[in-house]
Amino acid sequence: MTEKEFINEILNLDIILNSNQLNQLEKYYELLVEWNQKINLTAIIEKEQVYLKHFYDSLTLNKVIDLDQELTLVDVGTGAGFPGIVLKIAFPKLKITLLDSLNKRIEFLKLVIKELDLKDIEAIHARSEDYAKENREKYDLATARAVAPLNILLEYIVPMLKEGGFFLPMKANISQEIIESKTALKILNSEIITNQEFKLPKEESIRTILKIRKSAKTNNKYPRKFSEIKKRPL
Repeated sequence: MTEKEFINEILNLDIILNSNQLNQLEKYYELLVEWNQKINLTAIIEKEQVYLKHFYDSLTLNKVIDLDQELTLVDVGTGAGFPGIVLKIAFPKLKITLLDSLNKRIEFLKLVIKELDLKDIEAIHARSEDYAKENREKYDLATARAVAPLNILLEYIVPMLKEGGFFLPMKANISQEIIESKTALKILNSEIITNQEFKLPKEESIRTILKIRKSAKTNNKYPRKFSEIKKRPL
């Protein structure tokens, strides 16, 4: 996907970026390639692939919720900043927390935030289950892109959401994971209200975004310790 194709395709997502935002994406790409030589950030570094599989893919969240609002969002297991950094560039009203367990990635993200002069965004080094214990009922929105199975992600993330908040996991084919998450959804007072399946432009690989609403506060026993979650998922 060339930059011109990217600009045209995001129109279908109801997104228009100005020249400054496009320049920020270009700078982000340059930093990604530079730092990828030092630490493992992504296997995808060819420019047209980054614009398709990282930049465009990140913005597809706008399919399930209007992101042009003053909302708080936590991006769990953000890695190289997808979708969090891209969302911040496209939707500057969002207040974003980037969460990752690898400090080298966090150092990269802090540099990106500084170089792109992004505001109301922070990068935090922490495991999600530990962070959730200290930041309960805090966020309007949460997202994670292919980090872990859905039933495990739910226990990490739902405790961080405000009552009435939304978890927006980004996956490929997720039908089996949905079946395996019925118990977790019930225990964590959550329900799937949107299941948006679509294909990426050009390569036509399947993508799925869920919109999961938290209807009541989470029991303080969740999330459990990582070892318990891994051994006995909800």
